[in-house]
Amino acid sequence: MDFNNSKQASAETIDKNALENKIAEKEEELKRINQQINEQKTKLEQTQSQKSTLTNEVKKIDINIKQIDLGVQASRVTIDKLDLKIKTLQGDISEAESDILQKQGAVNEILRQIQDKDNENPLIVFLKNETLSDGVLEIQSLTDLNNTLNIKINELDQSKNKLSDVLNQASVTKEAKEVEHQTLQNKKEIASDLKQEKQKFLQETKSKEKTYQDSIKQLEQQQLAIANEIEKIESQLRSQINYKNLPKNIPGLLATPVPGRVTQEHGSTKFARSAYKSQWHNGIDFAASIGTPVISAAEGVVVSTDNQDLYCRKGAYGKYIAIKHYNGLTTLYAHLSLYKVREGDKVERGQIIGYSGNTGYATGPHLHFGVYDSETFYIDKSKSCGPKMPFGGDLNPRNYLSI
Repeated sequence: MDFNNSKQASAETIDKNALENKIAEKEEELKRINQQINEQKTKLEQTQSQKSTLTNEVKKIDINIKQIDLGVQASRVTIDKLDLKIKTLQGDISEAESDILQKQGAVNEILRQIQDKDNENPLIVFLKNETLSDGVLEIQSLTDLNNTLNIKINELDQSKNKLSDVLNQASVTKEAKEVEHQTLQNKKEIASDLKQEKQKFLQETKSKEKTYQDSIKQLEQQQLAIANEIEKIESQLRSQINYKNLPKNIPGLLATPVPGRVTQEHGSTKFARSAYKSQWHNGIDFAASIGTPVISAAEGVVVSTDNQDLYCRKGAYGKYIAIKHYNGLTTLYAHLSLYKVREGDKVERGQIIGYSGNTGYATGPHLHFGVYDSETFYIDKSKSCGPKMPFGGDLNPRNYLSI
């Protein structure tokens, strides 16, 4: 073996091992950050179960800020890890291309040898040799060359397939890096919004418990008015649903908008009757930390986006997105920290449209996901909360989700 080639191969192996070690280090760092995020989740749940006081409300905001800051760190580490992965794949691509060149050279050499021997028919081969056994050996040599050619062609095909796989991995990894880069920028925006929200909250309450408790009483009255308004309209719209025009209940017809467990079911559940002023829950809730990417459940067109906290802070859906799909359904994504689409935008199934949060009437970070009969769905001015309130005949989202 050539010493220089051996030395180069050894250096490449060391470099690849070094990259893989760095990737492993980034994965460990991500585990530590995610553990800290989970610790913050536990703290938030504990705070939510405590009495509603100014101190506890500020504590909740601080925990949410800490969570999103950790999310920013996680995105940065993920981008670093994907960069390292791309470098590893680039090395694999170079290695695969070099391997293909070598195998192509071997195939060309065998083809040349076969072509030289193909100029002579078997009779001439026998006659030109001094003995019959020599002639047989030469014919056998030609057969061996053909067999070797088939083997080398198969190896070349395998190398080309390997290169194709690596190129595909590189493309997917680069796309994932771009998505994570966008997520990082969006998480920074969410973090900035949360910090501004904290300052605004402290100014409104003047950092006084009595002022805060007075605002809670006013908020509860507002929430009751909004809940009654929505339920009065939607109870009528539910009776107008034409189920014959709706798609069949097919699990997976809609993509699950966020990973995570369902914390509240649809309809007049025991919890809804005790917790909600309307005694009806017009969607399902998913546990989701602030900054969790939310995807569109299906292809469609964005028919409305708004931030209802501008009109009735903590009173309704907060930041929401409504999407009309081509299958007779409309979906609603509420309590977002950020939305990244606008009215009129066409979206694809699985496309990131926003990030979960706790805007609007939400005791903690989660995603409220609603599914409606499109024929009954509309956006109208609310008596209690601004110019753009979504109304519709709601359906059980579980009918169309694989959860």
